[in-house]
Amino acid sequence: MLTRLYSWQMTVPTMPPNTHLLYLHGFRSSPQSKKASQMAALVTERFPNVTWWCPQLPPSPRAAMALVMQGIKDWPRESMAVVGSSLGGFYATWVAEQTGCKAVLLNPAVNPARDLSSYIGEQTAWHNSDERFFFHPEFVAELSELQVGPLRHSQNYFAVIAKGDEVLDWREMTGRYPGARIKLLPGSDHALSDFDAHIDEVLAFLDLSS
Repeated sequence: MLTRLYSWQMTVPTMPPNTHLLYLHGFRSSPQSKKASQMAALVTERFPNVTWWCPQLPPSPRAAMALVMQGIKDWPRESMAVVGSSLGGFYATWVAEQTGCKAVLLNPAVNPARDLSSYIGEQTAWHNSDERFFFHPEFVAELSELQVGPLRHSQNYFAVIAKGDEVLDWREMTGRYPGARIKLLPGSDHALSDFDAHIDEVLAFLDLSS
């Protein structure tokens, strides 16, 4: 006996290409970081119709996420994505869990409330030693408030993690994202100095609108 397949049975839902891309930099970093600049240049060149936003995040985690959520409030949730590096990866995870969007994480911070508690006080920006800010004790509690539980949609995540990261433990990073797509690099470093070798894979995962 032959079984007829109707068109509705053979249709596999597909997500539309992403038209909006958010990039979140790390602690003491900025939109002028090498990875953010590389991403901005390639998105502008290859995907001119994509809305790109890489805000300068304030030191307060609560204020940072308030700024981000205000900035993306009118973005289409079904066609947006986020990329985050280090602390920005922690933030990107929070944003992705709020919106259900795709997320690329570059050596993401897993427990910044613990790791940044020793950085309370005056800090300098990586890209401008004349630029200073104060990391207040209450910011540690704000980071704890942003800690999310198990991923709801692990297939939406792609993490690039370096075993050679001199700041964060690669085992802790990979353990935080079970079920996600993970590219584990045998060497490299926290800054992902070899980001050029991975950026095309990142862009392919993001599935941006051309």
